[in-house]
Amino acid sequence: MEVSYCFSLTFGVLKNIYFMGNLGFQEILLIAVVVLVLFGGRKIPEFMRGLGKGIREFNDAKNNVKKELEEGMKEKDHPETPASN
Repeated sequence: MEVSYCFSLTFGVLKNIYFMGNLGFQEILLIAVVVLVLFGGRKIPEFMRGLGKGIREFNDAKNNVKKELEEGMKEKDHPETPASN
C-alpha cells in the first residue's frame, strides 16, 4: 500500500485528497459523519486532546533517548582523563 500526498491545494480549492489507496473526499466526509454520529460533538475534542498529549509524550521520550545516545557517543569519543598527582 502506497501513501501519497495528503492534500493538493490549487487556488484554495481542494483538488485531490490521497491517503492510503484511493480514499477520496466523499469517503473522508462519510467517515467524519460516522465518527461524529458515533462519538458526538463533545467526545471528539476530548479524544483529539488525548491523542495530542500522547503524541507529545512520545516525541518527548524519543528526543530524550536521542539526546542520551548522542551524549553517550560523545563520552565514548572523548573519554575523560583521570587527574594525575
